[in-house]
This record gives sequence, structure tokens and C-alpha cells, in this order.
Amino acid sequence: MSFWREPKIETRAVIEIEHSHDSLHAHVTLRDGGDVGPGDRVTVHGAPVKIAFGETMVIERPATVERASALRRAWTRFAARFSLAELYEVSFSSGSRL
Repeated sequence: MSFWREPKIETRAVIEIEHSHDSLHAHVTLRDGGDVGPGDRVTVHGAPVKIAFGETMVIERPATVERASALRRAWTRFAARFSLAELYEVSFSSGSRL
């Protein structure tokens, strides 16, 4: 791993997309089984996908994984400690009904 340079890896990705009452998601799995670490970037290539309500789709597309440099990886780990609160929502209520 280079301190400044960020290597790029070309691979294939399997994308599972679901748009239903229970879930709206797109999960990406890299075909070569490579791990994505802090600061890494994954770009999935191809035309945008539109999926109707109630449908599930599994497609395979080319992808580029840009590995983070040592500096970017360290910065991402440092900044993540302060951004954790953005991942969840907290609300307070009196418990009374409107």
C-alpha cells in the first residue's frame, strides 16, 4: 500500500436490488470477494437501473475499486469517530397522543 497513491482494481460486481413494502435496498457484492476498507471507493459502471414496486432484480456489472492510500485510510478512521451520530436518529416525545 502506498502512502500517497491510490491503486485501482477492475472487477465484476453482483448487485441485488429490491423495492418492496419491506425493503428498498441495493446490495453490492464484489465478484472476486475482495474486502472494501475504510476510505476505499467502489464505482459500479453501467446504465441506471429502474425497478418497479414489488420487484427484485439481480444483475452483474463491471466495477472499479479504488483502494485508499494510507493517509486517506487514517483520515477516514479518525473522522468516523466524530460522524457516528449521523448514522442514527433519536427523537423524544412525551408519550401523549395527538
